[in-house]
Amino acid sequence: MAQVGIVMGSDSDLEIMSKAAEMLDKFGISYEMTVISAHRMPDIFFDYANKAEEKGYKVIIAGAGGAAHLPGMAAAIFPLPVIGVPIQTKALGGVDSLYSIVQMPSGIPVATVAINGAANAGILAAKILATSNPELLEKLKAYKDELRASVVAKKEKLEKVGYKEYLNK
Repeated sequence: MAQVGIVMGSDSDLEIMSKAAEMLDKFGISYEMTVISAHRMPDIFFDYANKAEEKGYKVIIAGAGGAAHLPGMAAAIFPLPVIGVPIQTKALGGVDSLYSIVQMPSGIPVATVAINGAANAGILAAKILATSNPELLEKLKAYKDELRASVVAKKEKLEKVGYKEYLNK
């Protein structure tokens, strides 16, 4: 049974939203991913959001560009956490998507990550699930240690070779 639902309004969002799936894979979290347009297929969207809890989802990660109603509508129906991923748009660079997702009315919160920040959405979903899963919490701590080690390695390399050589790679 999937713990996380990943939904996006268009397959053009798949390249970005796959980064959430990659993070969930890293932590061993089950998920289901689909494309549903809240505007073009509202009946299917409402069915998805209404049945998400019954399907075992503990978190929904919803990506959307432009008007970006998908995350907010999911949060209006699904009683558990929804994480919105604003997708960069050609017209306004994703700021339109960001504003649409973060400006939810009182009572309908959507946790929102940066424009195209699906990897962070996956990590945030893992952190939410880790509040009741000690094994997952340990995986998150190990990931944090990996991040630290990668920065320390870069610091040491820069100090060893200097910035000119570092940039030449």
